[in-house]
Amino acid sequence: MKEMQNGKIGVTTENIFPIIKKFLYSDHEIFLRELVSNAVDATQKLKTLFSMGDFKGDLGDLTIHVSLDKEKKTLTISDRGIGMTAEEVEKYINQIAFSGAEEFMAKYKDQSIIGHFGLGFYSAFMVADKVEVCTRSYKDGSETVLWSCEGTPEYSLQTLEEEDKQRGRGTDIVLYLSEENAEFADDGRIRTMLRKYCRFLPVPIAFGKVKEWKDGKYVETEKDDIINDTDPLWVRKPGDITPEQYVQFYHELYPTAEDPLFYIHLNIDYPFNLTGILYFPKIRNNFEIQKNKIQLYSNQVYVTDSVEGIVPEFLTLLHGVIDSPDIPLNVSRSYLQSDSNVKKISSYITRKVADRLQEIFNTQRTEFESKWDDLKIFIQYGVVTDEKFAEKAADFILLKNTEGKYFTLKEYNELVKENQTDKNGTVVYLYTNDKVGKHSFVEAARSKGYDVLVMDGQLDGHFINWFEHKNEGTRFTRVDADVIEKLIQKESNLTMTLSTDQQELLRPVFESQLPSDDKVHYTITFEAMEAGEPPVVITQNEYMRRMKDMAAMGGDGMSQFYGQMPDNFTIAVNGNHPLVIDILGEVEKEYGDKLKSITKKIDAAQKEQARISESVKEKKESDMSEEEKKSLQEADQKVDALRGERNDRLKEIGSRNNLVKQLIDLALLSNGMLKGENLTSFIRRSVELIGK
Repeated sequence: MKEMQNGKIGVTTENIFPIIKKFLYSDHEIFLRELVSNAVDATQKLKTLFSMGDFKGDLGDLTIHVSLDKEKKTLTISDRGIGMTAEEVEKYINQIAFSGAEEFMAKYKDQSIIGHFGLGFYSAFMVADKVEVCTRSYKDGSETVLWSCEGTPEYSLQTLEEEDKQRGRGTDIVLYLSEENAEFADDGRIRTMLRKYCRFLPVPIAFGKVKEWKDGKYVETEKDDIINDTDPLWVRKPGDITPEQYVQFYHELYPTAEDPLFYIHLNIDYPFNLTGILYFPKIRNNFEIQKNKIQLYSNQVYVTDSVEGIVPEFLTLLHGVIDSPDIPLNVSRSYLQSDSNVKKISSYITRKVADRLQEIFNTQRTEFESKWDDLKIFIQYGVVTDEKFAEKAADFILLKNTEGKYFTLKEYNELVKENQTDKNGTVVYLYTNDKVGKHSFVEAARSKGYDVLVMDGQLDGHFINWFEHKNEGTRFTRVDADVIEKLIQKESNLTMTLSTDQQELLRPVFESQLPSDDKVHYTITFEAMEAGEPPVVITQNEYMRRMKDMAAMGGDGMSQFYGQMPDNFTIAVNGNHPLVIDILGEVEKEYGDKLKSITKKIDAAQKEQARISESVKEKKESDMSEEEKKSLQEADQKVDALRGERNDRLKEIGSRNNLVKQLIDLALLSNGMLKGENLTSFIRRSVELIGK
């Protein structure tokens, strides 16, 4: 053994090692990625030298070996790459952050080299008390050198004896794992890490031997267990890949997932390098949990699955891989840095996805339509969040009606604009969020010749708001937002049989049978509807409902305000329905002569109220005499008292009227709002009424 050299590693501060151990990398297990990536670099460099004629030797087997000694608690990464001389060890290892890859790239441009920082090697000290580097350069006459360091700025560097030189070119990095990192002395843990970070590296990586089942147990063979695919699908030419291979690769990435809807192969080399395959997965419920499924690689080295900033927000719902050496990373390769390249890449991906979807729609419309219900969440998300995508998507956004037919936005407008334009010139798109539960409303609309859309997706509400904002003169209205005659208001000569006075008589009657619920508020209205329409219809104002829906999804301050309010429904009574007319007759009969008497008293009191109001209408309250104020107050109180007396009696009569209760419950039932005890009572009452 020759004389040992001792020295200090070239660092700016002796605190560099604690920083490396604790803060440089976001996850300690990344050390394995860094060290294996360095081994790949060394191997790729040798292959480059060989192809350029600068290395005349035999490449031989270039497999990188990762081995674990559980007893000694050592982890070794071995390669047969370019190796290092003693001078190079001094230069590249002892001088932190002086990356050999950068210097090599300057000489051999356009070659795929992973390393950029020179700090990756030092990640070993996050898990090891001691690290040894045994290396021999590919250069003729090189000697084998051994570098050793125990996690301090002090190191040793020595040239090995003659018998040790025969090991051949390449590098062995031996990690003596620390006690607190003994978890990494586990075959399963290392294999999992290799599969995660090194699964697609371009050089074969072996960890242990292939096991075969023999004589009732698994036994090791002599064959290396290669853990990676050196030629992943995304680096191949799209023309050489079959649709079946795309699907197979998807299941390799996501073994438990259903078949994807569509795939997009990304392949660009100017003005930046980017390859990858993106898949549209099937999403069932909460799309948020599907995020962070796109894997980011740099020259086939796994970096992260948090791709925000590179992939547009709406496309983070997609699955697949993206590989680009032009995406800037920090020293740990764990977080993305924002720069112009990233923005260009994001724009390119958006454009590529839009172009691919347009192509599928143009050439395979039937298939596109068959997958629309699963696909629309991606497209709607893109439309409402990305203006450029929205522009490109305008021609393949689809709307589906209750008959299961699909239309582009332009096609649908042409379909409905003649029949569904209201008296103000607004085209009204009718829709339902539940075609089964709101069947009666859908059928009422269809009986008028209206078309009804199905909008029951997770983002349909956001899409509707976006669409109305972008398309002035068009609005969406849910079929249960109002009675059928008022959903699309046209010039109508339809009048109501009930007079204003008769409506006032029936209002407390129907109010007496309203459900009691602190969280729900009901308002009685009387509407001029066709006699053949239902006697009672329950509707919910479109604007109020949207505000509450937005509040439920975390909307702005205004929607949150409305979200605190109770649900408001309108009980619309058909003023032309025979049953309503019959109820009026029954009420008047039960009230008897007293109704006429109290009505006359109310009329007289109202006349007196009007006379007094007329006499003081020119006066401000401050100019009125005390007598005038008193007279006006007494008149108001008398009218209120008489009305109250009549309403109390009408409510009493109404509370006993099973037909009123039945009509309201029928309306609740058609809206899916009749449940529990109230539903049981309705069924019992229905049987009783049938029995009569």
